[in-house]
Amino acid sequence: MSSKYEVLKHYFGYTSFREGQETLIDSILEGKDTFGIMPTGAGKSMCYQIPALMMEGITIVVSPLISLMKDQVGALNQAGVHAAYFNSSLTPGQYAKALMLAKQGRYKIIYVAPERLLLEGFIDFARSVDIAMVSVDEAHCVSQWGQDFRPSYLKIVEFVNQLPKRPVVSAFTATATHEVREDIIRVLQLEQPTVITTGFNRDNLFYTVKTPKDRFAEVEQYLEEHPGKSGVIYCLTRKTVEEVCDRLVRGGIAATRYHAGLTDEERRQNQDDFIYDVKPIMVATNAFGMGIDKSNVRFVIHYNMPKNIESYYQEAGRAGRDGEESECILLYGPQDVVTNQFFIENNRENEEMAGEMLEVVKERDRERLKKMTYYCITNECLREYVLRYFGEHGSNYCGKCSNCLTEYETMDVTDIAKAIIGCVDSCRQRYGMTVIADTVHGSKNAKLRQNNMIENEYYNSLESVSIPRIRQVINHLILEGYLLLTNEEYSILKLTEKSAAVAEGEEAVIMKLAKDKVREKKAKTKRTSKTDEVLGEAEEALFEQLRELRLAIAKEEHVPPYLIFSDKALKDMSARKPKDREEFLKVSGVGDVKADKYGERFLLKIKEYNNY
Repeated sequence: MSSKYEVLKHYFGYTSFREGQETLIDSILEGKDTFGIMPTGAGKSMCYQIPALMMEGITIVVSPLISLMKDQVGALNQAGVHAAYFNSSLTPGQYAKALMLAKQGRYKIIYVAPERLLLEGFIDFARSVDIAMVSVDEAHCVSQWGQDFRPSYLKIVEFVNQLPKRPVVSAFTATATHEVREDIIRVLQLEQPTVITTGFNRDNLFYTVKTPKDRFAEVEQYLEEHPGKSGVIYCLTRKTVEEVCDRLVRGGIAATRYHAGLTDEERRQNQDDFIYDVKPIMVATNAFGMGIDKSNVRFVIHYNMPKNIESYYQEAGRAGRDGEESECILLYGPQDVVTNQFFIENNRENEEMAGEMLEVVKERDRERLKKMTYYCITNECLREYVLRYFGEHGSNYCGKCSNCLTEYETMDVTDIAKAIIGCVDSCRQRYGMTVIADTVHGSKNAKLRQNNMIENEYYNSLESVSIPRIRQVINHLILEGYLLLTNEEYSILKLTEKSAAVAEGEEAVIMKLAKDKVREKKAKTKRTSKTDEVLGEAEEALFEQLRELRLAIAKEEHVPPYLIFSDKALKDMSARKPKDREEFLKVSGVGDVKADKYGERFLLKIKEYNNY
C-alpha cells in the first residue's frame, strides 16, 4: 500500500489530514529527522504511525508510561496493525515471546520504555533487524527544563548510536516552550530536522477559573447540571482525592479514584472502570492521564491549581480529544500556592539531582508556579494567556473563556494600593500576602500580635475593604509590577522601582473588576457542540442505541468502547444513516478494517432503527 492517503483511510478511517500532519509524514518518508509540536488531540501518533506502515523495516516508539503504550498498541491492533510493547508489565515469558515474534518480523511498530532500550536482549534484537525509525513520544521528557524530565530518556541517543545504521529520528510533544524545543533538538542530536509547530490553541475547549468558597459544592452543582457526562477531577494530594471521591460516591455519583498510593491492581481496575464508562467520573492526582486516549471526556475540573502551565495545559487537554466542545474548569484558592511551594521545596521527582543543579530546577519550578498563579488571577483572556506562555499570540478575546464572557468595570484603587505598599515598606518587606492583607484590614489574629503588626501604622487602615478585595488589589499590584512576590519557600512581598510612584501619589492604580458573574446563557450558547447542532431528536435517539451496541461489542472484545468507534464517529453515523458498506465507509473514523469487523452489526442497528 504505497499512498499515505490509502493508509490513512484503510487503517484509520479518515480521508484528509489535519494541520501539520502531512508535512511531518512527508518529512519522515523523505528520510529527514522530524520534530512535531502539536496540541493534545491533534493526531501526533498518526504522524509516525503512517510512515511506519509505509517504510521498509521496523519503527521503535519510545514511550514513558505503561498505560500510554497499552492504549496506543490496543488502538493499532483494533485498526488491523500488528504492534507490540516492551515494558515492565510483561512477565519474562511474555517478554521472550514478544521478542521472538519481533525478530520474525511480526510487528511493524514496537513501543518500548526508555529503561529497556539498552538491556542486552533488546539491543541485540535491534542490531539484528532493520530499524527504519526511532520515534520519541512525549519528547519534552528528554529536557531537564521540561516539566516531566526523565533521566532514562537520555539513553535514547546512546541506543541510536549503537545501531548498525542510523535510522530516521522523529520526536513529538504537546507541551514545549521555546527553551525546551531547543533542548530537545540538542539532546536527541536531531540532524537538520523538519520542525513543525501547529499551534497550542484548541478551539473546542472552554476555559474557566473560579474561586469558590466551597469547592466541593461547586463540583457537585456542575455534575448535577451535566448528568451522564464523563470527566476527570484533578486534586493536588492523595488525601483530597480520597475525600472528594468518597463524598461523590456517597452522593450517588458513579466515580472512582486514582493515585500512587493505591495498589497496582486497584489502579488498573479503577482505570478500566473509567475507560469502559462503568464509572465515568475519575478523581485523581496528576499520576493519572498520560496515555489515556479516552475520546469522550467532556470536562476536566482542577479541584486545586496545578504546579505549572505545562501541566495544566496537558491535563486540561484530556478533555474533548474527539474535537467536541468540552470544558476546562480550574477552582483556585490561595492555599494551592502554599501546597505547590511545599512540593517544590521537597522535590522528590529528581532524586538523582543534587546541589547546584537541584537548586536551578527548584528556581525554575518556582517561576513556573508564579506564572500559573497569575493565570488564576488575571482578568485577561485565559486562552490568550496560555498561548502567550508557549510563545504564540491570539486576539486578546476568544469568546470561549470565563474572562471573555464576564463584564468588567474599571475602578480606581489607588488609596487601597497606597496602604498596601506603605504597609510592605513599614514592616521592612518581611511578610507575605496574608500578613499584609490581615494587617491593613485590621484582623485580630495571634500571628499579627506575635509580629507586632497591630502596632504598624497601617494597621486597620482598610477596615472597610474586604479581605478578598484587598487580595485582588495585591494580586493586581504584583501582575503590574508595583510589588514583587519572591520565589522562596515562604513567599515575601517586596517593593519594586514602580512602588514609589504609587506611594508618593504620582501614579494612579486602575484595575478591572468583575461587574457580574459569567453570563451563563451566553456562555452556554457559545459552548453548543457543532455535532449537537446537526443531530435532531431522532438522531440523538439513534446515537444512544449505537452507543449501547458499541458498549456490548466492547464487553465482548474486552476493549475500551472508544477504541471501536469514537463518539464523533457514532454521531456522524447517526446523521448519515448509511445503508450499505460503501456509505458506511464515508463515516469519519471508519476504515476498511473496522468496516469489515463491525459494519454489519452497525448497519443492521441503523436499518432496524429506520424501519421502526
